[in-house]
Amino acid sequence: MTVIVSTHNPRVQAAVALRDRRARATTGLTLVDGARECSRALTAGVDVETAFTCPALLSGTDADAVIEALRSRGISPTEVSDRVLETLAFGDRADGIVLVVRPPATNADAAGCTAVIAIGGTDLFNPNVIRASVGTAFSMPLATATAVETLAWLRGNALRIVAARVDAGLPYDNADLRGRLAIVLGSEANGLGADWDAADVEAVRLPMHGVADSLNVSATAAILAFEARRQRGADA
Repeated sequence: MTVIVSTHNPRVQAAVALRDRRARATTGLTLVDGARECSRALTAGVDVETAFTCPALLSGTDADAVIEALRSRGISPTEVSDRVLETLAFGDRADGIVLVVRPPATNADAAGCTAVIAIGGTDLFNPNVIRASVGTAFSMPLATATAVETLAWLRGNALRIVAARVDAGLPYDNADLRGRLAIVLGSEANGLGADWDAADVEAVRLPMHGVADSLNVSATAAILAFEARRQRGADA
């Protein structure tokens, strides 16, 4: 098998171009970097366009699982040098494998189960988002929509709406977070827009006892999600 050693190889260049959002939008493809992330993407059934591997860097059970999953699909990885893989990979961690994949669709109909809806044009399959999610972006139903579309969908599907706001009067642990529920979070800089001031949106706050007026959005999401789970019982 020929090993690609040049970063100017057309296949490598095409993959590197997917770092740019416009290239991802044009091709419908994205990069998945890391053995654990690739393993979760394959388990979720994503379509693989190309698999780049550097055998010298492959190690661990996740990497073994990826190679086995590729073989079971009849996909022969393209071997590259460690220098080429570093060009394809993100950050300073290289697990010896990078996939070029076609992400699943993100229309709102997929949100009938537990899901994440990103409002405002978020690039859900940015390679950095995939890495930050440790590959769970492929196992969680995802959707993108505007605030107006999201509100209409939530109301049409009879989901209660609870929004986190720094100026809300109701502490989160006094709110009822059981049943069919959507938890809405805004950006740390700007919070939630006026669309979420509607009468059927219940506002809650996380009490802050220091200088900061709020937690970052991921911490707030985790606290509210686990509080909802606690209220439903550990086995819910």
